[in-house]
Amino acid sequence: MSAATGTAAGAAAPLLEVERVTVRFGGLTAIDEVSFAVRAGELLGLIGPNGAGKTTMLRAITGVVRPSAGQVRLQGQALGGLPIHERIRRGLALSQQLVRPLRSISLEENVALAAGRAKTVRPWRAITHVDAGPERARARRELERVGIAELAAQGAAKQPLGVLKRLEMARAHALDPRLLLLDEPLAGLNSKEARALADTIAEINRQGMTVVLIEHNLGEVLRICTRLVVLDNGRKIGEGEPRSVMADPVVRAAYLGTAAEAAHA
Repeated sequence: MSAATGTAAGAAAPLLEVERVTVRFGGLTAIDEVSFAVRAGELLGLIGPNGAGKTTMLRAITGVVRPSAGQVRLQGQALGGLPIHERIRRGLALSQQLVRPLRSISLEENVALAAGRAKTVRPWRAITHVDAGPERARARRELERVGIAELAAQGAAKQPLGVLKRLEMARAHALDPRLLLLDEPLAGLNSKEARALADTIAEINRQGMTVVLIEHNLGEVLRICTRLVVLDNGRKIGEGEPRSVMADPVVRAAYLGTAAEAAHA
């Protein structure tokens, strides 16, 4: 992201606002009064050690779980009480860690189904019973965006994980979101695949898509993210420029286990 873009993003109202969100499961507090904002054009890393509450926070944003307290707003509008499909309609899209394509059809058809959501509440009918030319053309563009256009006609069933991860991102982007949420897209990939997919995420962001990235691969997070929010045990313990945040003793202790270990790292 250019300096000019970053300045404009900083001056504008936040695209996403998370305000004192708390999520409880019985007697367990998974998220404890967490607040942060995402500005349009950002590539924000939402990170933390295992069990920090990152995925729960994403589920609270998308409506999979209902916060016990607090607010989530998208472009100033509260999302509380809205079902998942309505949040998608308002501009959220989630690329999940566990990819679940329709394996009996091609990559192009998988993405075309996502692109057809706006045409009808029955996207499969939109592809099979009306002119699907625009959706298929959109699908090819999205597959090109994520670097797998040459595989468009191939079935999803036999594709390796790296291809399926890119397919999942193409399907999410085809929904025309204002905000793309990525849940551990690099998980399960080797270092070469992870770096290549991280480059693709950064390029999608440079093209104008706002991205929130949950990821354990800190090397790639630090390389591509413009800002970090760090969670630990459900609380926010850090926020800001990536290198400065990772130099914070509290953040280092959360990752390394103890303050003493952090001091000597």
